[in-house]
Amino acid sequence: MKRYWRILFAAFLLGLSGLFYFAHFYLFRDLRHIVDYFLTDIAFVPISVLFVTLILERMLEAKQKETLKHKLNMALGVFFSEVGQPLIKILESYQKANPGLTDHLQIKSDWTRKDFLAARAFVARLSYVTHSKKTDLVVLRDFLSAKRAFLLGLLENPNLLEHEEITDMLWAIFHLAEELGARKNLAGLAENDQEHLSGDLKRAYSRLIFEWLSYMQHLKTDYPYLYSLAVRMNPFSPAAAAEIS
Repeated sequence: MKRYWRILFAAFLLGLSGLFYFAHFYLFRDLRHIVDYFLTDIAFVPISVLFVTLILERMLEAKQKETLKHKLNMALGVFFSEVGQPLIKILESYQKANPGLTDHLQIKSDWTRKDFLAARAFVARLSYVTHSKKTDLVVLRDFLSAKRAFLLGLLENPNLLEHEEITDMLWAIFHLAEELGARKNLAGLAENDQEHLSGDLKRAYSRLIFEWLSYMQHLKTDYPYLYSLAVRMNPFSPAAAAEIS
């Protein structure tokens, strides 16, 4: 039905154009003038197509990407405020030995793009050593259970789902929550089960840190006032505090 109306509308416009041409010829009897203008209009069509497709379309696409990026970073900001930063602190307690990690994540107010790239490169190549027995898993399970509705809402956000790395991070966290919630007793787990959960903890922790660095770089570039607070509240800083000393 929709296609039928499009065809009908196109036919109406062509008929209307023909009617105006006929009225012009009827009134002025100047066929050459009509042909000249018709050919001039036809000659301009490729230029019009070029302008619309290659210039306006690119401008609109760039504007759309900028809007999507803004919405994405807004959603990430809510995530790290509500879940991300507290979760980093909790997952940090399951780390046995990740040499150099804390030192490389002491973000400063004067960090440049080069500093963030170096930190992300270190985080990406680090072999994390994580063990589920190091700390009580009940605390983590209860935290993720309390944030379940929030995490499900993020997974329904189309702006986040278009970003593969962010989607992987959210699924890693959600999978960890599902694994912990499915076990009736987290205190007496078998060794194989503990190793499995350690792998889930490692996956969630590493991807969470990587996206946190990207988000901090975004704040540094676009929202320096928010970046200032985020630096002071750095979950990897032993002296983290909102107050300015």
